[in-house]
Amino acid sequence: MSMTAFGYVSPEQMMADRADYARKGIARGRSLIALSSQDGIVICAENTSGTLRKISEVYDRIAFAGAGKYIEFEQLRMGGVRHADFKGYYYSRRDVDAQTLANLYAQLLGLSFTQQGKPMEVEVLVTELGDTIQQDRMFHILFDGTINDRQNFAVIGGDTEPVRTRMEETWQPDATWPQALAKAVDALAGNERTLTAAGLEVGILERSKIGERTFRRLEDEEIAQMLSQA
Repeated sequence: MSMTAFGYVSPEQMMADRADYARKGIARGRSLIALSSQDGIVICAENTSGTLRKISEVYDRIAFAGAGKYIEFEQLRMGGVRHADFKGYYYSRRDVDAQTLANLYAQLLGLSFTQQGKPMEVEVLVTELGDTIQQDRMFHILFDGTINDRQNFAVIGGDTEPVRTRMEETWQPDATWPQALAKAVDALAGNERTLTAAGLEVGILERSKIGERTFRRLEDEEIAQMLSQA
């Protein structure tokens, strides 16, 4: 009687294979940038779809952005909205903050990475508007649940390193809305491409509306107008 021999895979190799699988899925998409400016936080993504959104409001002054597999980061976004609504209703609206939401997403992604059949192919970004640029918060959560606290700007998804390098060279704290958006678009496009309003999705958190709902999604006409003013 013969017995079938099953190959042994070490836990380290299994985790490495999962990480490689998730990275490849995320890299197939396009990058996304969030950056602080004097007027607030600008979040800009390459996205030609008019219905599948990468950038959304979570709460009064908090926004969510996802890169990778849409259905997976949309599930995370919805869970975050429910959590924020519950906490704001039972406690205080000011008790809802980006760090708590980032911890929630990190827990969910970490569990997916270690316990499910396959890891989620997503990275997410949680941004919170402060009274000043120094008080803005940005949390980049990786596919394995790792949280990175970013300052000034954050890049997720796609081929991040070239985009991050270009953003480092041009970011300025005193940039206006048009200038900040133009810098984000240039960083996403690089020297060999041109991105137009029709291929972009842009959301902003407006500093002048602190204490109110600050998120606003820009239409193509407004994006084009702002880019022309930069």
